[in-house]
Parts: sequence; structure tokens; C-alpha cells
Amino acid sequence: MIGSGAAIFGCAGLSLTAAERDFFRDYNPLGFIVFARNVETPEQLIRLTAELRDSVGRDAPILVDQEGGRVQRLRPPYWREWAAPLDTVEKAGANAAKAMALRSLVIAAELRAVGIDANCAPVADIAGPNTHPFLRNRCYGQDVETVTQIARAVADAHLEMGVLPVVKHMPGHGRSVNDTHHDLPTVTTDRAALTATDFAPFRVLADLPMAMTAHIIFSAYDNLPATQSPAMIKAIRDEIGFAGLLITDDLNMQALAGSLAQRTARSMAAGCDVALHCKGDMAEMLEVAEAAGVMTEASRARATAALAQRRPAKSVDIAALEAEFSALLGEGAHG
Repeated sequence: MIGSGAAIFGCAGLSLTAAERDFFRDYNPLGFIVFARNVETPEQLIRLTAELRDSVGRDAPILVDQEGGRVQRLRPPYWREWAAPLDTVEKAGANAAKAMALRSLVIAAELRAVGIDANCAPVADIAGPNTHPFLRNRCYGQDVETVTQIARAVADAHLEMGVLPVVKHMPGHGRSVNDTHHDLPTVTTDRAALTATDFAPFRVLADLPMAMTAHIIFSAYDNLPATQSPAMIKAIRDEIGFAGLLITDDLNMQALAGSLAQRTARSMAAGCDVALHCKGDMAEMLEVAEAAGVMTEASRARATAALAQRRPAKSVDIAALEAEFSALLGEGAHG
């Protein structure tokens, strides 16, 4: 059973308020996302993820951004601290895919232990010389082959542990010289070059269950951010071949213009399956919910197929995984 509401929402604090419980029950969003503001201790987080699922009466997916480095919502002392992905990749050298797979197994095990079963990773964007610093060290490499190989290893490790990967940022964010939390970048690269580079890792990873869009204009297609562009969503479906559940990047990011209702409506009209709103602000959630409405039949089918890929949590020896990871990086502790 899946939710009917075409949105994924955050919540405000460490536990649900009565108003949040009532809203989630009534709107029945597909799932939820947690941020650092929602995280205190493992015991508290277990209670919160249970509360979120209880509010909709089903095993709703609960997402997080746990890439490692700057984008890591669960941190010490209860969870392991990880270096930025590109730092680990460069340190591991020829062992990069194996190292990233090992750390992904540990990350996924930690997430499942507190009730989180989807991670907004891998990042399949290709780093370039001008990639904005907000993204660059979150990438896995500077060429199609390296990024594709490592992204596949990261995704497979998550799936092995029962955590759904959400590949991002489709159809490719690496050419952005702006931080889309604040500005809307325009990429002027021609279609042939985009197909051969930025789009290529996503084409290989098109079988993954879920993906997140990029708030970037690709002028070779039109003058709209990809999240709100029918032409770009068509390219994601037809040229890249992605048939899974397509989630918007956070609709609060200032790369998008207009009210939240307008941002949401434009994204849904363009062909996104689910609107992502992360802030946990009740007035804003009501606005997004009204504009997103319920999932279409096609979106419900994609969501059902994606959630069907969740597996039971697998038991692993985390200490052994960490030791192997550290050995690959030539260090005494994980990084």
C-alpha cells in the first residue's frame, strides 16, 4: 500500500505535533524526509520514524540525505562521520568503487537501524573545473566511466542493505557554476555533448528505483529549470530511459521562481511524480499539498514498483566493513 498524496514532506522537530499528525493522516503523502533538526539520539529517531509511519498507517518510505561530508544529517557521537565523497574517491584511487561501496553498506546499516529506508544518493553528477563548490566534492569523479562505476557501487550497496537509493541530480548538475539553493544556473552545452557526458551516467543507472531532479536550465532544450520543464522530463524518460519514480529537488530552493504553489504546480505539470518539500513548515506544507494533489495512475505505478525493491534489513559486521574500508584507504580509521 502506498500513499495517495503526490508529495514527500519533512517535519518541524524531534517528534510530531498534533497538527502534523492530523495533516499527514488527512493528506496521506507518499513519504517523509528527515533533517538534522529532527535528529538527536538513535532512540529518539526510532520513535520519530515510527510516529511518521503511524500517522499514515503504513510502511511509508522515510528519506534522508546521508552522502557523507557536508551533506550528512546523522552525525557523531551516535553515527559515523564520513569524508566528502570526492575526498574518499581520490584517497582510495583504484579502489574507489570498493571503498565507496563499503562505506555505503555502513551508512545504510545505520539508517535502517533507526527506521530510515531511503537515502538521497548516489550523486551521479560529473565534477568539472567550474562545478560550484556546493556540489563539487559531493561528486564521485570527473569522467563518465568513473562516476558511473562508483555510483552503481553505492546504489547496489544501499539496495543490499534494504535502503532505496535516490540517484541525483537528474539529468546532471555538474556543469552548474551556481548554488541552486540561491540561484538558477543555465547550462549552454549542446545536446550532443550533454548526451555524451552529463546524461551518460544516468542512462546507465536508469534502472534505479528513484531519482531526484536538478533545478538547472539546459538552454539546448528550453529556458525552464529541468524540474519544471516538460522537454527535460521527456528527455529524462526517453533519452536517458529512466522509468522510475521522479522526485523534485527541494521546492524551497531559490533557483525556482514564484510561490510554493506555483513551483509545485509547474513541477507536477512538467511530469515529475512527487513534490519534495523539506522545511517542515505547516503553512508551506498545506500550500504544496494543495498544489501537488494526488498521484496520477502512472506515478502510483512507479511508486509501487520503487517501494517493491525495499528488502529486509541485512545483518552485517560493521567493524569488519570499517576495517576493510580503512585498509583500502591506508589508514587506521574510517574517513
